[in-house]
Amino acid sequence: MKYYLLFFLIGVILFTGCNDSQKDQKGTFVGGQIMNPYNPYFILSKDNETIDTLFLDQNNQFGKNFKDLEAGIYSFNHPPENQIMYLEPGDSVLVWLNTMQFDESLNFSGPGAAKSSFLLDMFLNNERNNNLMLSYYKINPSEFAGITDSIKNTRKNKLKDLNEKKKFSESFLELANNSIDYDFYHLRERYTFLVKKYYNELAQQIPDDFHDYREDLNFNDTQLKEYYGYLNFIEDYLRTRSIERCLEEYDTNSDCFELHSVDNIQYRISLADSLIKKEEIKNIFINRLAIQGLVFSNNAEKIDSILGILEDIKFSGKNLPDLKQMAGIQKSLLPGNNIGNLSLTSFQEDTVSLKEISDKPIVTYHWSMEAPEHYKWQHSIIATLREKYPELEFVGINIDKDSHQSWKNTIEIYGMNREREYKLNPAKIKVNLLKNYLNKLIFLDTNGNIVNGEAQLNTPNFERQILEFLNN
Repeated sequence: MKYYLLFFLIGVILFTGCNDSQKDQKGTFVGGQIMNPYNPYFILSKDNETIDTLFLDQNNQFGKNFKDLEAGIYSFNHPPENQIMYLEPGDSVLVWLNTMQFDESLNFSGPGAAKSSFLLDMFLNNERNNNLMLSYYKINPSEFAGITDSIKNTRKNKLKDLNEKKKFSESFLELANNSIDYDFYHLRERYTFLVKKYYNELAQQIPDDFHDYREDLNFNDTQLKEYYGYLNFIEDYLRTRSIERCLEEYDTNSDCFELHSVDNIQYRISLADSLIKKEEIKNIFINRLAIQGLVFSNNAEKIDSILGILEDIKFSGKNLPDLKQMAGIQKSLLPGNNIGNLSLTSFQEDTVSLKEISDKPIVTYHWSMEAPEHYKWQHSIIATLREKYPELEFVGINIDKDSHQSWKNTIEIYGMNREREYKLNPAKIKVNLLKNYLNKLIFLDTNGNIVNGEAQLNTPNFERQILEFLNN
């Protein structure tokens, strides 16, 4: 199949021309090939707005010449996967990937592709560094500072060497250098949070100059607003500052690491509101933090408090109606409410209500085909729990709209229990809102009353919650 792509690339180069002036006139070409595609399309977007949907041909190839794309970071999706690329007028970039190993197989080629390849290399290195953080945060701050300095210098030198060969534009060089810096800052912020939480002795050894970079931070860099490293840094910075502020104001025995408390959410939202002036960046974090606060609220008062925080800062982002709907969803899932009449579709395509499924107490878990790693991990754990707790009925609820056949195919391919898998019938709720509940399980008594609406598979006290449920 790569031979088809080679001929495709030759055609692209001939079509777009070779010199800079010709390229500028012809615009920007984006094409490629997807092996083992999940679906027949490739979506190019920027600033959360779809630019175009390119459909795959019989060879799983796609391509289009765009006339008016501005220079910058773009996102591309082959649902459920996504990544970023950097495009400038005159580029002719081909994307090749195999969905069996999406990020690892991803390859960019053609004129201008080196910029995207550099960002991809940064992403893969960051993934490896994230895994190493599990051991990095156990070392002393001075040693950790040396490691992060080395990572930063290595990347700067690589960019310098690459630029000598590729002659990058000034705008890309600025973005690439800033992305290296913010990845470096992100490591420092994550380390600070982890040692303050788990190793107070190490936290006391953090040198005064460890966070010197904080004096030069830019929370309004619109050029980086699609770069995951920049967004991850801001999120971790807000989190770390909330912990530092709490530890400074209260004694160390206080619940400073309760990240979903109303007090913590309020501080982080207020901090984001004061630091970030660009609405398109600010709204990302206000929305994220409000969702966290709502999803983890265990009573109506806390839910109303989160909405009150948004009113206090006069938040008017386009997601405000969604957040208000989220508040309603969360209130409906509080203990004491009844959801036994929730309408579902069985594998055999019969319509049933949740309470009709079993005479046993029910534990619901929720999944989406757009999160394959999540549902594979989730169903593996559920299979074990079914054997361990036969007195409970574990019921899977798929939240995706439509796609009935794809849902059935997924159940068959991954060997899920078709007798205990159901699909949520259409409701006036956006699927993106329901995705915030993929990690949650709901415990129901035999009448459909909610006993526990905040259990999560990935928490250490989950099985204790099951035992408490059984003993009620």
